[in-house]
Amino acid sequence: MEPLTWTGSLGTAVDPVFTIIAFLFLAMVVLQIVGSFAFAAVDHKINADGTITYDTGPNALIGKGVKYSLFALLALIILYLLSGIIVPGSSGIIGALSAQLAPVWVALVFTFLVSIVYKRKLGLYGKLFDSTVGMIGFALVMFWVYTAVFTGVFDMIATHDPLGQLSGMKNKAPGTPVRGADPAECGLSCYYLLGGDNLARDVFSRVVEGSWIVIAIAPLATLFAFMIGITLGLPAGYFGGRLDTVLSFLANLVLAFPVILLFYLLVTPEIVQIGIPNYMAMVLGLFPIMFIVVVLNSRFHTRPKVRTPLMLAVVGASVWMYLSFVSSGGYFVSTPTYSIPGLPTFLDLFDIDPGILVVAVSVAFVNSITVFRIVRGLALDIQTRDYVAAAQTRGEGPWYIMLWEILPNARGPLIVDFCLRIGYTTILLGTLGFFGLGLAPESPDWGTTINDGRKLMQLYVHPALPPAMALLSLVLGLNLLADGLREESLRD
Repeated sequence: MEPLTWTGSLGTAVDPVFTIIAFLFLAMVVLQIVGSFAFAAVDHKINADGTITYDTGPNALIGKGVKYSLFALLALIILYLLSGIIVPGSSGIIGALSAQLAPVWVALVFTFLVSIVYKRKLGLYGKLFDSTVGMIGFALVMFWVYTAVFTGVFDMIATHDPLGQLSGMKNKAPGTPVRGADPAECGLSCYYLLGGDNLARDVFSRVVEGSWIVIAIAPLATLFAFMIGITLGLPAGYFGGRLDTVLSFLANLVLAFPVILLFYLLVTPEIVQIGIPNYMAMVLGLFPIMFIVVVLNSRFHTRPKVRTPLMLAVVGASVWMYLSFVSSGGYFVSTPTYSIPGLPTFLDLFDIDPGILVVAVSVAFVNSITVFRIVRGLALDIQTRDYVAAAQTRGEGPWYIMLWEILPNARGPLIVDFCLRIGYTTILLGTLGFFGLGLAPESPDWGTTINDGRKLMQLYVHPALPPAMALLSLVLGLNLLADGLREESLRD
């Protein structure tokens, strides 16, 4: 079989047009930058009769050039992507990648259509679609979320086993066919679409499989950190006094240690072997249960007939999940010298990989300290508002006021920080993988894949570049999403 080119047969006709438009777009961007200094910035002017005349000067014309050349570029990119789905093989590697990611495109289009149609009924999430920056960030984030789901849950995206090694595919270029493959039988699995790495593994399959690891760890670990930070930060800011002094001192004590070194320390093999991450999981895992208990109790404290059965059901399910989370292979803690028996295997809902557990617990612990400081500061500020005084006058309990008066009015900064913190966590996961800490050495996470490709970077760029671009695009999307949410929350 012949290797695939990047744009296939479609590129013969479209590539020259794409190149011309790309250069035109770059030229217009440069002109726009120069024009912003050379010409007066006038969007519109009000005439003597009260009518408005929009600017038709050089800046306006250059702006239109940028806009239309960008639209033309996007149209050509969509053409490349659609041709790979409609006519397989017509647009080479790009089309093949697009065809393999078809479920992701369908899910994205469906999500955007439904969200835009019903955006006025979806609160802050719906308002996100009034922000161009927010929509771009949301699209980037959801692209990787859907890629992770369709890869890790449904196994629809990866073309090969991310840990599998095929003879003759070591460091092969993107689009190289597998030796002895029959296109009639294997389809896109006949090729290493993004090439092979130094161990003859498929780079594309490792990148999409790595997205599942990131999406499985980063949001959940950040959510755990927020539950811990909120549970401790609200009473510290609301009650003050000795409780605030003690908790703030402990937080400052942890923050006094360099965070990145603390993170590395928690995932080193020596610390893992003595079981410290397992003990931390057992302690930190209690905070979400405590959070659920106080939320339900504060919300339904005047309706005991509803509160009691609801709390028994929800807390019972939460405790079961907690025990499944901290128990692995029938043990809470298992070290070379001793072990603590855990949940029986027939009751264990899921077995978390020890490496993932260590990383998730470390992320939750390190981030919870910063979240505690943010929530404490917001509680100190909001508790002085009139609506809090009105709730106190009505005789509402402290936890009701904290959870249903203070916390909802702090949601804007917390939602923005949540998005940004997932980005920081993603970078931390990549950094840990790059240095070979926490996850298994053969793990397809992006940091490990970048590190594997880095070793031969001067000769082969393709093993390291895709995971690096994936990491960059996800973090960029989270940052843009946070900007869009902040912009819309300020208008709220």
